[in-house]
Order: sequence, then C-alpha cells, then structure tokens
Amino acid sequence: MSEEPHHSSSYRKRYVGVFARLIVSFAYFLETFTLYQKTKKLFYNLLENQNYPYKRYFDIFMMVLIFSSVFILIREVRHTVNDFWAMFNDYIISVIFLMEYVLRFWVISDSSAIIIKQYEKDELLQREFRLGRAVFKALLVKWQFVTSLPAIIDLLAIMPFFHELRLLRLFILFRVFKIFRYTQNMQYFGKILSHKKFELLTLLTFASIVVFVSSILIYVMEANNPNSPINSLFDAFYWSIVTISTVGYGDVTPITQEGQSVAVLVIIAGVAVLSFATSIVVTAFTERMEEIRENKMLSDVKKLKHFYLICGYGDVAKQIASKLHRKGRNVVVLDTDEVRIAAAKENQLYALAMDPAALSTYQSIGVDLSQQASAVLLLRDSDVLNVYTALTIRHMTQTIKLLSILHDKGNRRKLQLSGVHNIVYAQEIVGILSREYSGKPIAFETMNLLRAENSSTDMIEIVVDELIAKGVACVGDLEVRKHRLILIGISKIDEEAFLFNPDKDVEVHKGDILVVVGEISMLNEFRLHIHKHKRSS
Repeated sequence: MSEEPHHSSSYRKRYVGVFARLIVSFAYFLETFTLYQKTKKLFYNLLENQNYPYKRYFDIFMMVLIFSSVFILIREVRHTVNDFWAMFNDYIISVIFLMEYVLRFWVISDSSAIIIKQYEKDELLQREFRLGRAVFKALLVKWQFVTSLPAIIDLLAIMPFFHELRLLRLFILFRVFKIFRYTQNMQYFGKILSHKKFELLTLLTFASIVVFVSSILIYVMEANNPNSPINSLFDAFYWSIVTISTVGYGDVTPITQEGQSVAVLVIIAGVAVLSFATSIVVTAFTERMEEIRENKMLSDVKKLKHFYLICGYGDVAKQIASKLHRKGRNVVVLDTDEVRIAAAKENQLYALAMDPAALSTYQSIGVDLSQQASAVLLLRDSDVLNVYTALTIRHMTQTIKLLSILHDKGNRRKLQLSGVHNIVYAQEIVGILSREYSGKPIAFETMNLLRAENSSTDMIEIVVDELIAKGVACVGDLEVRKHRLILIGISKIDEEAFLFNPDKDVEVHKGDILVVVGEISMLNEFRLHIHKHKRSS
C-alpha cells in the first residue's frame, strides 16, 4: 500500500515533465517560425511603433471610426437611425475595436521568449525547469496591460457590442478617450502630467476634502430652512462642486448668513485650488519644454525627403550650412555641444544634440540615410571623430556620399579606408591659392567674391541626368552664354577628367557635372530653363 502513493507521485512528475517539454518546444517553435514573427512584428509596428510610416494611416482610420460612432449616437437621440448604421455602430465598429484589443494583448509582450528565458536559466543552474514560474511571469505582463488605463478604455469602448442592454450604448462615449492612443500630442500631454502624479494627487486630495467638508457644512446650515434650495446632500454636493470650481451658476445658493459664510470660504479655497492646478500644469510644461521641442524636431526630421547631414558645427560647418540653407536645401546638424546646437537652431537649421558617431543616434532619429540624405559632411573637430562617424554611417549604408575635412594630412589614409569619398585638406587649398594668386590681387578678389556670403555671384554644380542628356548632345545645346553665365568646365565621369572652358562641340553625357558661375538670379533662371528642357523632352 505504501508504494501506491509513491507510484502516483512519480507518474505525476513524469506527466508534468512531458507537458513542460511540450510547452518549451512550442515556445522555441514560435520563436523560429518566420511567418509568425513577421506577422507579430507587423501588427506591433501598426499598433505601437510611432516610427512606422503606415501607423499614422491606421491612426487616422481609427479616429474616423470613433467620431463616426459618436455622431451616430448623437443623431439617434432625436432621429431614427436606419438598420445599416445601427449595425455599423453596434457590431462592425465594436468588432474592429475588439480585434484591436486582442491584437494589442498579443503583441504587448512575447510570452514564448519569457518561457524560453526561464527554461535556459534553469538549465544553466542545473535545476528542474519551473514551468509555473515562467507562465506566471508571462501572465503578469499581460495582466499589467489589461489593468492599464488605456486598455480599460479600450475594453469599455467594446461594451456597445452588447447593444441589447441599452444602458451599455452610453459606453460609446468612452471611444472618444481612445483618441489619446492615436494622437501623439495627446500622448505628450499625458506623459508630461504623469510626471506630476504626486502634486496632482495632493491637489485632488485637498479638493476632495474641501468638497466633502463644505457639502456637510452647507447641508447642516441650509437644510432646516424651508426657503433654501439646498434640501439634500446631493444638492449640497452639487453646490460645492460648482462653487469650488468658481463657475457659480447661481441656480443653487445659500440664503442664511451661516451658509453664505461657508460659501465665502469655499470660494477662497476654489481660487487656491485653481491657482495650484495652474502652477502644476505650467511647471510641468516648463520642465519638459525642451524635450517637447526635441521630439518635435525629431518628428520634422523624419518627414524630410531630402537633406544634407552635417556632423559637427564648427566655423567651416556654419559657412557650408548657411550656403545650403540660402539655396533652399534642408540641413540637419548633429553635434554633442549644446552651445553649437543652440547656434544652429538660431540659424533656422534642424539641429539635434546627439553623437554623430553613435549608432543609437540614427536609430532614435528613425531616418533612412541611403534614401533621405543627399550627402553626409564630416566636419567634426578631429580626424579621429570623423573616422568613427564615417565607420558608423558605413555600417548602415554603403551607397551614401561621404565628404570630410582633414585636419592632419597623416590621417588621409584612415579616412579613405573608412569609406569617405571626398577629403578636403584646408591647408593644401590655402597653399595652392597663395601660390597661384600671389601678385594677382584682382584674381584673389574674384575668388574671395565667390565665397562671400552676401555676394550676388555664386558657383553651382549641375549633374547631367538622363532627361537632359536626351535633349542635349553637346555644350552648345546648353545655351549657357545666352543666360549670361560662364561655364568653368565639365567633370567627365566616364573619362575621370575635368575639362576647363570646353568647346561648344564637346559632347555631354549622363552623369557629367557642369560647373557654372554667374549672378544668382541668372543661375536660378538657368535652372528653370533646364527644368523646362526636361519637361519638353
């Protein structure tokens, strides 16, 4: 007889062990099932990832459903709603919200990963796998989601699905609160106020005590007077709320001196409550204003289709960024120096106080450099920093054009190995100019005029693309002289050569770069001429 309980216990352990192995095997299967993981990631991006490009379309769709639902509820108060719109409101919208709730419940955490982590931890410690603990951890994360305020609002928004109980139709109004999920500004507002939980709780406690005490006092003072409009505790409560909020409708007012004395105290307390509430909100926004501006800047940068990325904002970068900005180009500046970033913002540039050499910087910005950035200019204060930045960018994309300034000519090879296309060594340029223009003051003044910020003369590069090449066979077809411009030369991509002052019969091919000098107004007119040439061809 003594062996039977032991046998039963051994059988139970084996059964539990087999069941646990099945659960672990299924968890590993889900983790390696590509279609499952891609589907889950898709819905996660659609529901939770603010950087996902298609999420805003989903948010707009959900907001349209919310306002449609509320509109139908308002209309049916005085008008008869036909069966289609009633079904649309009670069933279709509710089913969509139900599906959204279930999908959020699914993607909010990875239960299989939690089970695998617990299993591998137990294996590492050479102990029996505790399935119950793993399941408890997985369910705890789900329970935290279910009991969160947004999830409760989502659940209440589904209640009209049970439309047989007409009272539940009023829960349609809770769908309005779902807008917080789909508007980023609302989310910012909620996050800002959440950092003042203690102050808001203190304010709520104080206001509640004032309302409770004033309700009792006014009821005691006024209830025995037959002419008083305050005849019940609810009347007293309503009067206290109206008075402490300083609204003062005047429909319920005390008529005894004692009651009026209580009203004076409640009014003073109401002013204090409103002042306290205002100071809390203003302080919260003041403390987080820089973060709000930073988030707005990130959002604006993500929306840019084309921009020049400047890493480092020194003296050279300021001049380059100023020229690009005046030409209507979008410029994004990254620098770790807060003072430099502030200066860049004053110059109306997109500036972020982030490390250009950190991979996390570009992940947080959420831009695709290969698609959005026209070029990256490495203008930091040392060659080492420029090399690190180049290696980081090359890790993300191999196609983007990198240009760097060189501080020490001994580091040229390092920059080349890091993937930089063009390297500019300022001292070499100064030496060349000094040698070339020494004793030629007029020529030197001409070069200085071209680089001056307030000059009306400029030098531009025009890339000959396929559309231009179709209608342009040679230099004479460009009609540069007609626009009172000077063609300095052509960079021939196929021949890897630069032709100064080319003849009119020199052929022009796709990819060639024209270097043109002239008045800015004439250059703009020439650009328009090129664009017209594109459309006509």
